[in-house]
Amino acid sequence: MGSKNARPKILVFSTDKISDPGIDQAGLRKIHYSPAVYVISLPCSSGIKPRWILHAFKQGFDGVFIAADGHECSYSPACPVLTNKIIEESQALMKENNINPKRIRMAAICSVCAEPFANHMNNFSKILAELES
Repeated sequence: MGSKNARPKILVFSTDKISDPGIDQAGLRKIHYSPAVYVISLPCSSGIKPRWILHAFKQGFDGVFIAADGHECSYSPACPVLTNKIIEESQALMKENNINPKRIRMAAICSVCAEPFANHMNNFSKILAELES
């Protein structure tokens, strides 16, 4: 982060059928969370590549949040297990590149999870700001 007053920049990997509607609802309902949150939508959280996460950090993101499908995934019943493995592999890559593994978070976000999503973003922003100080 550039300055102590700057908001941590967070990249969110979201899923088009499960978490995107909840994130959209947060915006429609004007539930406040940092404007430094950027969302990339994809079909399934188990399709995220650890190298994408590492690339996000190299491009200046302070944190990466995976809005996971959880057990609601229509693509794979193993989605939660596969997504967790992606987190573990990403944390290993982060350690190899001297990036604090606390800079990645994951939570299941459903289509009606507007408030939980905003809460996750606000809490993660605080955690990232503390890591900077």
